[in-house]
Amino acid sequence: ETPEGQACGLVKNLALMVYITVGSAANPILEFLEEWGTENFEEISPAVIPQAAKKFVNGCWVGIHRNPDVLVKTLRRLRRQIDVNTE
Repeated sequence: ETPEGQACGLVKNLALMVYITVGSAANPILEFLEEWGTENFEEISPAVIPQAAKKFVNGCWVGIHRNPDVLVKTLRRLRRQIDVNTE
């Protein structure tokens, strides 16, 4: 038990691993993710979830992706070409 409470370790890990932005709208990112293979919860069976990568936007779980390596490479390429807002 710490003076900060039990969640202090979780908050510290989040602070070390995440880059949080507030300057852009989520809709363009959601549209892009939907275009590039996001599977919604209505379309998948629960057995598929452990094998797929979970996608979060603004802290909300929006779906899964079965090939996250391709998605990450595409997002990085678009970010480097300034097609995706970095903020």
